[in-house]
Amino acid sequence: VESLWILSWACSWLVPETLLSSTFSVESPSPHQVFQRDRSDSGMMHVEGIFDDGLDGRPALEWSWVMEAQSSEWKDLEITPNGRRFSVSVRLPAGGWYLLRFRHSQNPEYIVEIHPVGIGEIFVVAGQSNSANHGEVSLAPLSDRVVAKADQHWQLARDPQPGASGRGGSFMPPLGDALAQALGVPIGFVACGIGATSVREWLPQGDTFPEPPTLLGRVRQLEDGRWQSRGEAFEVLMARMRSMGPKGFRAVLWHQGESDANQKDPRCTLPGNLYAQYLKRVIRQSQSEMQWAIPWFVAQASYHVPGDEASTDIRRAQASLWKSGVALQGPDTDALKGPLRESNGQGVHFSREGLHAHAAAWAQCLLPWIQSTLN
Repeated sequence: VESLWILSWACSWLVPETLLSSTFSVESPSPHQVFQRDRSDSGMMHVEGIFDDGLDGRPALEWSWVMEAQSSEWKDLEITPNGRRFSVSVRLPAGGWYLLRFRHSQNPEYIVEIHPVGIGEIFVVAGQSNSANHGEVSLAPLSDRVVAKADQHWQLARDPQPGASGRGGSFMPPLGDALAQALGVPIGFVACGIGATSVREWLPQGDTFPEPPTLLGRVRQLEDGRWQSRGEAFEVLMARMRSMGPKGFRAVLWHQGESDANQKDPRCTLPGNLYAQYLKRVIRQSQSEMQWAIPWFVAQASYHVPGDEASTDIRRAQASLWKSGVALQGPDTDALKGPLRESNGQGVHFSREGLHAHAAAWAQCLLPWIQSTLN
């Protein structure tokens, strides 16, 4: 035992102190993470980490990447140290998946590897149940390049999507497949939808309106009889946007309107002019808080069941936002009827075939716009 202790002491004495203290961990990126590209051919990846021990002098990290048959040389990582923590943003070619490798120049044998990571397209999805895992069946992407952001990590985008309210299916897996195939890059979703919500419930905290939505859990009544948003849905939406960083996603996909159209209690039916006013308020406030002109795609959605298949007033309000330049034109999902709806066409949510049709309708809107934006 004594001889082993002496040998251990001797080995420690022979190894430079800087080498012994040069281990580190990388907290960002994480496996399956996608970063939004800002050019057609590349995007910025944010790297954050922590040294296990303090280092004398300027910390020197190197990094490289491998993707399929391609790889890069080891390059200096120009980190900004803050005590034991470090951060830096580096540019990567669009695509993925990448295997990323990090090492300390004084200890090249210690390598941190992170896989898979990509540079691609990210979409925030918000609204009510047909954006929020309430489809009749759960779906999974065919491509492994379609992922979703949970609270603290990324994962394959199998339904139910993390962050949305329901436990069923969504249009995101087949939409991701269509976009990944057409664009050749990984696709990420940040799901925020909440079933049965009115646009009134998505207003920022303190915003008021004359009549309540059907469900009252996210609103309160004031002494003067008016109603007020508690702001919870908006705050969740903003928190998830902020978690992506500045310009960290391509667009918001908004699918909502059923809970403002043709309600059983007529008081809860929202006039179209107020729908447009309130959704514009949500859009403009999100852009103000994020400090960039976030593109919002607004779908036409007001369908309930056979015989109550559309609200002309709500549809006109949704279209008015495209025409005024507040939002971009999303799909007309009121047109998806019959076997495309659950319960043999009798329900409000989408069947398996309907989820695929919903995804295809979104892809039709998004792909030409993305291509024109990249060009």
